[in-house]
Amino acid sequence: MLKSVIAGVAALTIVGAGLATAQPAPSPDAPRYRPTPEDFAAMTEARIAGLRAGLKLSAEQEKNWPAVEAALRDLAKQREVRINERQAQPRDTAQPRPDAIERLRRGATAMNTRAAALTKLADAAEPLYKTLDEGQKNRFAMLLRMGQGPMDGPRGPRWQRRTELAR
Repeated sequence: MLKSVIAGVAALTIVGAGLATAQPAPSPDAPRYRPTPEDFAAMTEARIAGLRAGLKLSAEQEKNWPAVEAALRDLAKQREVRINERQAQPRDTAQPRPDAIERLRRGATAMNTRAAALTKLADAAEPLYKTLDEGQKNRFAMLLRMGQGPMDGPRGPRWQRRTELAR
């Protein structure tokens, strides 16, 4: 009898604690945090400083760093502009959504812009990358991916994980 009472109390405690800590989902129209330009700048500085510190560049390698840093800043600036443009668009439900072709064209334009920025980064990083040892190359790849957004996880971007599973 005592064991049954103890088991019941334990079960109620576990269920009650779960219910007490459960939080309702925020309403869709609830205000969300929007990063300020200072937030973007601080995060960009932190990512660049983290990459540089993690690489532990030699004096010879330091000569190639300014071009990489400039390309990273350009990429971050483009991302900030893209996010600000998206946030500035009014959410008018009365206005019809763009059709599939218009969405494809917008996506293609965005991809072309991003591709040009990534090509610039690759071109700027190549001379530095060629001088890195294997440990630095591994850290470069890992640190460059860190903090890239909600679609990324500890094992890399979701699309990359899906392609790895398909092998």
